[in-house]
Amino acid sequence: METTHPIGTRLREWRQRRHLSQLDLALDAEISTRHLSFVETGRSAPSRDMVLRLAAELDVPLRERNALLLAAGYAPVYADRSLDDASFKTVRAAIEILLKAHDPFPALAIDRYWNLVTANRAGMALMQGVASHLLEPPVNVLRVSLHPDGAASRIENLAEWRAHLLHRLRKQFEASADPKLLDLLDELKGYPAPPPHSPDPAAIAVPLCVRSERGTMSFLSTTMLFGTPLDVSLSELAIEIFLPADAATVDLLRQLGP
Repeated sequence: METTHPIGTRLREWRQRRHLSQLDLALDAEISTRHLSFVETGRSAPSRDMVLRLAAELDVPLRERNALLLAAGYAPVYADRSLDDASFKTVRAAIEILLKAHDPFPALAIDRYWNLVTANRAGMALMQGVASHLLEPPVNVLRVSLHPDGAASRIENLAEWRAHLLHRLRKQFEASADPKLLDLLDELKGYPAPPPHSPDPAAIAVPLCVRSERGTMSFLSTTMLFGTPLDVSLSELAIEIFLPADAATVDLLRQLGP
């Protein structure tokens, strides 16, 4: 009796998650639709190279590519080292240089689950006034932003910023299918929320507007990722940079100084 091979089920789920037909994926991977169908139904066992080729075409994150290989009976090919590993010494040094160079503007390095890895001086300053229980490691920057005991009370456009963050987290879950991200999304959605706010039709991006003792600071955020990483942890590392959205914010940050 034929049994469904776990790898076939997983590949089909990833294909459907990417909204691709078997024909679309087969053309992209340069294989026959018949062969892909046999793989998905378990009638054919894919080779290690086939698993990696299909995973690449489906843009499966490296952590999940390792899981696909294991499901197919192969050893993982992507290392999964801690960011504290000695082999990451050069990477961490480069990150610290980048973050320091961005002062006096805030910048943070975060992992897959939005836990803080490191931050520059201005980035840590954004967390002033946050309750101590939210600053116990691992510090989750989404909780810090949206929790009522966090920075939420100082964010002037909380409705907009909350919607922006929840949208990003939702898209991240859709891309990775990581249940921990869904748990985090459900947690954040349970926090008290201000009334919905209609977006400004003239706006080009959602700013982060934060009150400080000297006035309101307005930032636009951008995300930096490492190109072509071959390590799981490095592939999941992101650097969040906050750029001043107006001249008043630039002046205020320079006044605060180091």
